Amino acid sequence: MDRSNRLLGKPFIRFLIIGVFNTLIGLTVTYGTLHLLSFSYWGSTFTGNSVGAVVSYTLNKRITFNNNDRIPRTFLLFVMVILFCYFSSYYIGLKVVQLAGTQLLHLRGNWAKDAAVMISTGLYTIMNYFGQKWIVFRETENRYEASN
Repeated sequence: MDRSNRLLGKPFIRFLIIGVFNTLIGLTVTYGTLHLLSFSYWGSTFTGNSVGAVVSYTLNKRITFNNNDRIPRTFLLFVMVILFCYFSSYYIGLKVVQLAGTQLLHLRGNWAKDAAVMISTGLYTIMNYFGQKWIVFRETENRYEASN
């Protein structure tokens, strides 16, 4: 199997399908807390991502990465990867909108926050996939490929 197919093969497709599901859940919580409950950008994105992360861990552990390792070990690594991806991507997304979005696109208020959430969500998804694949569930890759 060539390198690009191993990186973006069946596990990546499954990760994206599960990701769409948990992203819809997470974004619903994020926008609900941002606009309906008036949480801050950081409070709403952290709450939404936390809810989405629980769904992600549960589904990806078994379905995407076919992982049977003990939960405490994988969950601790999962949380560390999630936190790194969250803070990195949401900081970058916010800065991109603050620097480029407000100047070039003239985004203000809620539109700027909404744009930052969407940019950050895309970055988060990509970073999270590779973090889960290379750090959290890495031992099972050969078992997964052998079973498919």
